[in-house]
Amino acid sequence: MPVRIDRRNFFRAGATGAAAGALGLVGHAQPPQPEPAALVPGSRSKAGAEYITPDTQAAIERGLGFLARNQLADGSFGEPTLGTGVGIASLAALALMAGGNQPGRGRFGKNVARAVEYVAGTAGGPNPGFLTAPASQAAHRLNSNPAPMYSHGFGTLFLAEVCGMVPAAARDAKLRGALEQAVAFTVFAQNTLGGWRYEPQVQYADVSVTTAQMMALRAAKNAGVFVRKSVIDGGAAYIKGCQLADGGFSYWKGQGFSAFARTAASIVGLYSAGTYEGREVERGLKYLQQFTPGRQFSPREIPPQHYWYGQYYAALAMWTAGDDYWNAWLPAIRDELLAKARTGGGTWNDPYHGSVYATAMALIVLQLPNNYLPILQK
Repeated sequence: MPVRIDRRNFFRAGATGAAAGALGLVGHAQPPQPEPAALVPGSRSKAGAEYITPDTQAAIERGLGFLARNQLADGSFGEPTLGTGVGIASLAALALMAGGNQPGRGRFGKNVARAVEYVAGTAGGPNPGFLTAPASQAAHRLNSNPAPMYSHGFGTLFLAEVCGMVPAAARDAKLRGALEQAVAFTVFAQNTLGGWRYEPQVQYADVSVTTAQMMALRAAKNAGVFVRKSVIDGGAAYIKGCQLADGGFSYWKGQGFSAFARTAASIVGLYSAGTYEGREVERGLKYLQQFTPGRQFSPREIPPQHYWYGQYYAALAMWTAGDDYWNAWLPAIRDELLAKARTGGGTWNDPYHGSVYATAMALIVLQLPNNYLPILQK
């Protein structure tokens, strides 16, 4: 059984990814986790039994099957646009893992294993460690396209999460090497402001790309990969500098306005730096509460292109914040996602990045009470 860690302290305790040290590069090694128990009603925790209703579980099963059917032979998933393939594959694999599947283990274990091969294989491109398709790495594409750096962040997070679960020694060694390369690229890409942007070491940073890298670095660090404290501190300082008087966070440091999705991401970014409580976090959570699901928000309040990204980070933020926040948020977002599935014919969709992306995000949120992902264990 996985170690259970209080969710408010899981970032402090080092459970933010990578099976809490399963990579084993600096004395943190541990054997692969046993195959998770089958997802049957009697095996769930009280939280899971309470929140994952029969209708929810039915929607989850449909979604998991949909993801598996949309995986391609190379381990990627259908529908990716240029530069998004690694990110979407990583999120889809994390969603499958949240259902109790590990590489080669569980109903969709083969799908997770193929995703590992695909994501790890991209580390050998023209910029070693840059987890995105080689065709998307040219400078003229990066300067106006956010997808590759987001994909790199989600890809690094996925590789850290799955380390220690791959049973074959040769494949585990390849995975470890890819993760180390990915972390080295992330550190290299940080700019003088302490944050990250679409290209490595550019003059500007933004809070959204910065959070994606911070969460990945924390996962890798807890897996046993060395990350300098100054790198994490720089990212945290940049995120804090984006907080505004209303408690929300702007996209750029020193300018802009607060918004739901970037505020949810920023809170998770601060958790990733070990700032799990304090004035910045509490003010940010209070700001987020005005967006509790259950009413129709205008496109100005929650732009449609930011919906899934925002709900993913908001759920992680509330899960970590503790019961008072989580118990109000989870039933609301669960019911909203189930309603979206019903109106969508049983699946989820995003007009910007496709149904695989939307389904993966929805499933990660709905399966949080299962507590199977290392980043969520409590």
